[in-house]
Amino acid sequence: MTATFIDQATDQLQPYFRGDILTPFSPGYDDARLVWNGVIDRKPAIIAQCTSALDVAAAVNFARANDLLVSIRGGGHNVAGNAVNDGGLVIDLSPMREVTVDPETMTAHVQGGATWADVDKATQAFGLAAPGGKVSTTGVAGFTLHGGMSWMMRDVGLALDNLRSVQIVTADGVLRTASEAENPDLFWAIRGAGSNFGVVTSFEFALQPIGNEVAVAAVFYDLEDAPQVLSAYLELASGMPDEASTIAAFWSVPAHENFPEDLHGKPVILLAGMYSGDIERGEALMKPFRDVANPLLDLSGPWPYQALQSAFDPFFATGGHYYFKSLYLKECDEAAQATMIRHAQTRPAPEALIVLWQLGGAMGRVPDDATAFGKRGAPYLYSLDTVWTDPADNERCIAWSRDAWASMQPHGTGGLYLNFGGFGEEKEALARAAYGPNFDRLVELKTKYDPGNLFRMNQNIPPRT
Repeated sequence: MTATFIDQATDQLQPYFRGDILTPFSPGYDDARLVWNGVIDRKPAIIAQCTSALDVAAAVNFARANDLLVSIRGGGHNVAGNAVNDGGLVIDLSPMREVTVDPETMTAHVQGGATWADVDKATQAFGLAAPGGKVSTTGVAGFTLHGGMSWMMRDVGLALDNLRSVQIVTADGVLRTASEAENPDLFWAIRGAGSNFGVVTSFEFALQPIGNEVAVAAVFYDLEDAPQVLSAYLELASGMPDEASTIAAFWSVPAHENFPEDLHGKPVILLAGMYSGDIERGEALMKPFRDVANPLLDLSGPWPYQALQSAFDPFFATGGHYYFKSLYLKECDEAAQATMIRHAQTRPAPEALIVLWQLGGAMGRVPDDATAFGKRGAPYLYSLDTVWTDPADNERCIAWSRDAWASMQPHGTGGLYLNFGGFGEEKEALARAAYGPNFDRLVELKTKYDPGNLFRMNQNIPPRT
């Protein structure tokens, strides 16, 4: 795209747009084009920094009229990098971060550029919470529109299960409300495949009365004890009530001031969980997690909810290198456990995590066809959260992740969590695996709301041609 065209294009958009319009020649452009994942290095022609839904509608109309490739940037915490593109338009919602809370109706209205830190700060003033990301810098939009697995998911469901409505600008530039009462077919679709259907400018969430402190388990065991610890975890987790959401994670103790220096870099298996009810009951229920072997470090106890939500922030910083891949497990037998431990022993970097997420509970009781999200019946999610620091290791770390993911397939259901979908390199096959029988209905709705596939920088659902 030439400089002359960019100037002409921005002149065409400017009269209808109140925010800033950045081009490669603008101050601040290089900062604005970066996303959380340092592996991604793309250079859009235009970044439209929206201040309202009217700005979003103007940007959508402009992109459609000029046949521009479109990316939607919410919080910018984007592993796959779809929030930015080369040579096209980025509809940037990062200036739109307002959160308003109604404590009487226990609802929150959240603008599309907000992060979960923004939401937690506002809701915790009233002892309330929405089920948000385990890293507080995660954007609300991408997290929610493709699921939203949180420390509360077994108790109250996924983030998308707690949506009451959204405001969304669709491909025709129209601002619509989508809810169970208005445009219910669109509301069904955005809960799981939202980035395919438009730009969500505002979310309405139902809130939960969680209080300001929660019971937390956080126990680090030596990786050498992993066979015993993992087996014990699986048995204990199977008996947990819905109020408890737990994980087992393979990691190395970070070289961070919050951890004892003599443990820095030590390979570990971490058992962690949160109980969203009475703190004393939660501590009693999760105490067995602390006794399955000799702990290297035990950080269990009552935690401020906001501290738990931001606990992983230092280890997932903006500009780090990330590649996340996942699959649902149909079983976690001895063979699957042995494969996990083998992966843990060959992690390509000390920062890399392998996480076994306990599913079920409230999120698992929602019928598969109730939302576009699709498959919910698996007992566990296996997630390869590969993190590294040296760009020279990009190919090696990504290749390790893909190989580990492939070797776990015999234990999988064939489905995956799209927020952890790598770079979407499997394209339509990946979307079909995630949405299952819902895929065909999504194609029909995509054809209705976005027949030209304007919104295709995502795990794309192609419209019928």
